[in-house]
Amino acid sequence: MSDYEKVCLIRGDQGRAIRALLDRVADKWTLLIIATLHDSRLRFTDLQRSVPGISQRMLSRTLGHLAEDGLVTRTSYPEVPPRVEYELTPKARTLLPHAIALADWAVKNIDAAAAEPAFEGSLRALSSGLGDSGAIAVHRQPAKVKLRPPKSGTTRTWPPSAAM
Repeated sequence: MSDYEKVCLIRGDQGRAIRALLDRVADKWTLLIIATLHDSRLRFTDLQRSVPGISQRMLSRTLGHLAEDGLVTRTSYPEVPPRVEYELTPKARTLLPHAIALADWAVKNIDAAAAEPAFEGSLRALSSGLGDSGAIAVHRQPAKVKLRPPKSGTTRTWPPSAAM
């Protein structure tokens, strides 16, 4: 298949197939879980320890989505305490080389891509949100205060400093 024919595959369905795939695997945790399970079967807690920063809820949700998509199998053993193990399906194993290639490309080209003029606007927008420390500044609106009607026989003044 020529390069042109490969590009036509992406454009042929207006990118629906690739968008559907990326919607499923390009979130924060999915590829990390797939990479962690690449050569072994793991229990839930072992998997959670192996993926730094993931909460129990997000791991559970992501594993559920991966099982629905046929990328992970969940095996439950009737033991006390219950034992559940997760492993990649053959379908998921075919995804691994492509995910690794994409990760390699990103590592090799992230600095080059940042230097391109097309990314200049994005970098400018990002740098405008950086403070002196280099951290992204978070701009919060002041909290709105709702006052309840005073109880009978009491008086309130606002702001509290005016009462002192």
